[in-house]
Amino acid sequence: MLENQYQYALPEAGCDEAGRGCLAGPVFAAAVMLPPDFHDPLLNDSKQMSERNRDKLRAVIEREAVAWAVEAVSAARIDEINILNASFEGMSLAVARLSPAPGFLAIDGNRFRTRLEIPYRCIVKGDGMYADIAAASVLAKTHRDEYMRRLDAEFPAYGWQKNKGYPTREHRLAIRACGLTPHHRLTFNHEIDQLEFAF
Repeated sequence: MLENQYQYALPEAGCDEAGRGCLAGPVFAAAVMLPPDFHDPLLNDSKQMSERNRDKLRAVIEREAVAWAVEAVSAARIDEINILNASFEGMSLAVARLSPAPGFLAIDGNRFRTRLEIPYRCIVKGDGMYADIAAASVLAKTHRDEYMRRLDAEFPAYGWQKNKGYPTREHRLAIRACGLTPHHRLTFNHEIDQLEFAF
């Protein structure tokens, strides 16, 4: 069972992202503040949940959270500042939209930088330990998956309906056959250049 949040002295927001390891599409980041009595037996690290349960939880979280926000950082912005900084930027933008504002941030992972003047703690695998981080992981993942399904209708050759922009064999073969789209991250060119050696 997940602990509700990392600390209880200050109003806390859990933060997480989805899509860092993709070849295409934005990285999505979410920040969630849960009520202190929140509990749902389905809630876990989004990567450990089925798509159906993630979608169920998204509706519950968006309805019952004290505050929540999701931000997307585009492929072009990722190429400009790199994927790690884009993840930090997305989380900072999501936190800045929260009302009421949090007094503390619980960040999934081992690194974070922000211009926000809010104390924070980085927690490795925090999305499997704290409910507010897990809730943020669910929102980031479901919002990003929804976005990639919409892009798939425009670019069906790449299999984004299923692979969501991750570097699957199908996706890599489609890049080799069809080239890049405006939604591909050019900073992953070193991977794309090696496609012919990947099979």
